[in-house]
Amino acid sequence: MSLLEKKASGAARSGPETRRGNAFDRILERESIPLSRTAPEVLQLNLGRLCNQVCRHCHVNAGPTRTEMMSDATAREAIALMDRISSLSTLDLTGGAPEMIPCFRYLVEEGSRRGVKIIDRCNLTILNEPGYEYLAEFLASHRVEVVASLPCYSRENVDKQRGEGMFARSIKGLQQLNAFGYGVAEGKDAAEALRLHLVYNPGGPGLPPPQEKLEEAYRERLAEDFGILFDKVITIANMPIGRFRSDLLRSGQLDAYQTKLEEAFNPATVPHLMCRTHLSVDHEGYLYDCDFNQMLDLGMGGKRLHMGDVTAETLRRLPIATGDHCFGCTAGSGSSCGGALA
Repeated sequence: MSLLEKKASGAARSGPETRRGNAFDRILERESIPLSRTAPEVLQLNLGRLCNQVCRHCHVNAGPTRTEMMSDATAREAIALMDRISSLSTLDLTGGAPEMIPCFRYLVEEGSRRGVKIIDRCNLTILNEPGYEYLAEFLASHRVEVVASLPCYSRENVDKQRGEGMFARSIKGLQQLNAFGYGVAEGKDAAEALRLHLVYNPGGPGLPPPQEKLEEAYRERLAEDFGILFDKVITIANMPIGRFRSDLLRSGQLDAYQTKLEEAFNPATVPHLMCRTHLSVDHEGYLYDCDFNQMLDLGMGGKRLHMGDVTAETLRRLPIATGDHCFGCTAGSGSSCGGALA
């Protein structure tokens, strides 16, 4: 019997369990595995839920009609937080489509001035939206690392997840990035290379395949079919929250998927969980342990804290807030914004 069956007798849940003492906490206690934060290294800003796409697996429920957007004042506070906490060395910009939020350019420019690593979590199709023709060159000029969503290398699978015609537009976006030197590291040292990573999400309620094997398939197909080059593939499991959770509920697969995640728990992933090193900030400036907790409104340490009110010492003392969805990051090879963990 799975963990889920033991505590829920097989009934579909009305919402994810996110209180302290949940099943995830209990398995950590049973296995004597500590989960505590280190000095924060990554400031991940969710600039808002506005997006030019409506993807089936989106845990953010992003789309063209969403109005949540980070203000210029909140963006300035985020930069001030980076200045205040010296261990923060990476500025990670996500959404929605973060490039659609007006403060995106300011954040990239200020991060670039400070010499920190900047990541843009890009859906690729934004690169060829009217009004965003400048974007690929802008990202290259500021040496922004692009982490691009491409859930498969086949047209059928991508269009099924992201909408008709999105595969062709994604390929065009990749070609735009290649034209500016992204993913073409041969003959360049690490400081000169413009990094381009591709993100794979399963098409349904399954775990990602081994990351290295999948990368080989991506590399072969994209090079042969389209002449596209990239650096690596990142695999991310679909979290049972947001739009994907609703999809699971409609199809009657929520309990089975949660059970699959719990039964695939891998203790070797826990030391590498992103909640230990990341600060996740929403468009209003409130802090979370990860982007998934943010979407569940599960504040950092179970509290509602604004980034303007915290110090490195405050953060060090806060426990990491967990929930049943955390099994998504610890199943199999693990999952994070940087890919497999073990």
